[in-house]
Amino acid sequence: MSIIIERFDKIKSNISNTGIKGTKIVAVSKTFTLDHIMPLIQYGHDHFGENKVQEAEAKWSEIKKAKTNLRLHMIGKLQSNKAKKAIEVFDYIHSLDNQKLADNLSKFQISLNKSVSYFIQVNMGNEVQKSGIPYHEVDAFYNYCTMEKKMNVIGLMAIPPNDGKTDQYFKSLSELNLSLGLKELSMGMSSDYMKALNYKATFLRLGSSIFGDRS
Repeated sequence: MSIIIERFDKIKSNISNTGIKGTKIVAVSKTFTLDHIMPLIQYGHDHFGENKVQEAEAKWSEIKKAKTNLRLHMIGKLQSNKAKKAIEVFDYIHSLDNQKLADNLSKFQISLNKSVSYFIQVNMGNEVQKSGIPYHEVDAFYNYCTMEKKMNVIGLMAIPPNDGKTDQYFKSLSELNLSLGLKELSMGMSSDYMKALNYKATFLRLGSSIFGDRS
């Protein structure tokens, strides 16, 4: 058994021990080659995350035609000029973070006749270096995306500040998600996914804990 499968099974076991069901693991495969990822695909895992449109298209286009169960998640910053290609390549977009992007994604979703699921990225700590809708503006942005743009927003997403207050941010995001009546919640990475589970995360974005460190 490959080390990747061993790590993956350990994570599944950790989640299973909490008694929480229905959690989806997005295996973050950015920068890794398809050869490196293949053991996990062959093992039957189907949710993978990339953070660059071009890399994702080059890596996944062919294999997605062959394996129609595969689901690809855009987890990185998405420029509005890449919206069309993103709709073509991805099934989920976790980084919906501004109105111009929403306008473009909505437009191409219609013209390409493809349904994509979205997470609104929230900037929990109002960090200037991070993308995301400020916490107090999420309500209005959610209404714009769903009512005016008819986008399928299924949950919120955040990368909390690294300031030792992770629980506080997870709790706030979970409460906001609940207040909007959203069923999915994208939070938790390799270092804090067990904590995220305590606050109702349903999609965990795990990279190094599965594939090892990036060179």
